[in-house]
Amino acid sequence: MGFKDHFSGHAQSYAAARPQYPDELFAFLANACAERSLAWDCGTGNGQAARSLMAYFKRVIATDASEQQIAQATPSDNIDYAVMRAEAPSLEEATLDLVVVAQALHWFDVGGFFAGVDRVLKKQGILAVWSYGLHQVDAEVDAIVHHLYQQILGDYWPPERCLVERGYEDIQFPCAAIDAPGIELEVNWSLDQLLAYLMSWSAVQRYMLALDENPLQLVTDELTRVWGAAATKKVSWPVTLYVGRK
Repeated sequence: MGFKDHFSGHAQSYAAARPQYPDELFAFLANACAERSLAWDCGTGNGQAARSLMAYFKRVIATDASEQQIAQATPSDNIDYAVMRAEAPSLEEATLDLVVVAQALHWFDVGGFFAGVDRVLKKQGILAVWSYGLHQVDAEVDAIVHHLYQQILGDYWPPERCLVERGYEDIQFPCAAIDAPGIELEVNWSLDQLLAYLMSWSAVQRYMLALDENPLQLVTDELTRVWGAAATKKVSWPVTLYVGRK
């Protein structure tokens, strides 16, 4: 079965448009690990989480099924990038201190991935999975973005998106959960940056492929009006975080 690829076609813009994860998340994960020799960032995309992990681990393996996404990753001496499916990791048994999946688990064959994690994760190793939902700015901006998300793009969201919307509550994780901090993503963005982020949505790309027009054109004027004269505004995302120990 081929992997579900919704991002290779716009890998470069995806790399530039996505928010960064807070360092407190990676510090917590590192402190939860008994050792910090080797971490695996599965579904790394352009290497966003891997670049944060490299400050805490001697070596990081960062994999993605998309060759185009890996091509956008920033090289580093202690990150080994590879094109690899999540469900078939060519990694040595019981060698990993940490496995992370950032905003990607919903695209995996979850059962196959968890079987691989059980094989490669050390005893007492840590599995961390997180996703973020729809962002918030202010009431007026949010109303327009919700209209875009639900009414304009509703039929173009891949079905796996519902797992994110439900906070992964339908997934049975294989490791015993441990207490984890509440995490929120937060940035100060211009309207252009917000629009670039919206362009990175898989549903926007599917809409454009199907109809040969950009759905953001339907909301950009109204977003510009309600955004007003502010150079930037705070944009925040709620994060669902699961952390478990084998």
